[in-house]
Amino acid sequence: MASASAAPSSSSQRSGNLLRFLKLVGQLKRVPRTGWVYQNVESPESVSDHMYRMAIMALVTKDDKLNKDRCVRLALVHDMAECIVGDIAPADNIPKEEKHRREEEAMKQLTQLLPEDLRKELYELWDEYETQSSAEARFVKQLDQCEMILQASEYENLENKPGRLQDFYDSTAGKFSHPMIVQLVSELEAERNASIAAVSGGSHS
Repeated sequence: MASASAAPSSSSQRSGNLLRFLKLVGQLKRVPRTGWVYQNVESPESVSDHMYRMAIMALVTKDDKLNKDRCVRLALVHDMAECIVGDIAPADNIPKEEKHRREEEAMKQLTQLLPEDLRKELYELWDEYETQSSAEARFVKQLDQCEMILQASEYENLENKPGRLQDFYDSTAGKFSHPMIVQLVSELEAERNASIAAVSGGSHS
C-alpha cells in the first residue's frame, strides 16, 4: 500500500510547490514601486503593473534582430525577486553588490519551487538581464526605463503638475538607443514639454 501512495504524494508535492511559487509571485501585485512612494504619488503602481506594461511593450516591438519571445520573457522575470526582497531603489542607499546578492538569493529560493527545467530557465533569464549579456537584455533594460518615464508623465498628468517628476527623466538621460524607444521617448517628451509650457505660460498671465 505504501508504494501505491508514493507517486501521488510526489505529484501533490509538485503542485504544492507550484502553488507556493504562484502565491509568492502574486505578492508583486502588492509591492509598490518605491520611487513613486518616495515621491508621495497617490496610489503608486505595483511591481507587477510595471512588468506587465513592459511585457506588452516587448510584444509590440518590431525588430527582426531581436528575439521577441525572449524579450517578453525577460520583461516578465527581470523584477521577480522583488516579491521577496521588495523594490530596492537608489534612494535606499544599498550598494549594487548587496542588492544583487539579495535578489540572487531570492531567485534561488523562488525557482527551487519549480521543476528543474523551469528553474534553470527562469534563473538564467533573470541572470541574463542582470548581467546585460544579450541584445535582448539590453533592449529590455531600455524598455524598463522608458516605461518608468511614461509612468512618471502619467502621474504628472493625473496630479496636474507637469514637470514634478523631472528626476526620473534626468536619470534616463543618454540611456536610450533603440530606434523604437528613441521615437517613443521623443513623442513623450514633446507632449510633456507642451504641458509644462502651457502651465508656466498660464501662471504668468
